[in-house]
Amino acid sequence: MNKTLTIILVLAAVALIAYNVTMIDFQNPLNGDSTIALIGIVASFCAILLLLIFRTSKKIQQKVQQRD
Repeated sequence: MNKTLTIILVLAAVALIAYNVTMIDFQNPLNGDSTIALIGIVASFCAILLLLIFRTSKKIQQKVQQRD
């Protein structure tokens, strides 16, 4: 997976976070569609975290290969 694809996937996750924030009813955030939106936000944050960990591991792998 190259850098461009990783950036595109991170941007898609950020867009999903923005969309899900609009779906939250801040008066009652734990009922109905608000719960689903909160789950979507958490899932998107997890996806971003995983993509950033993957990208960092690829950078480390390249440095180790250059050293050998």
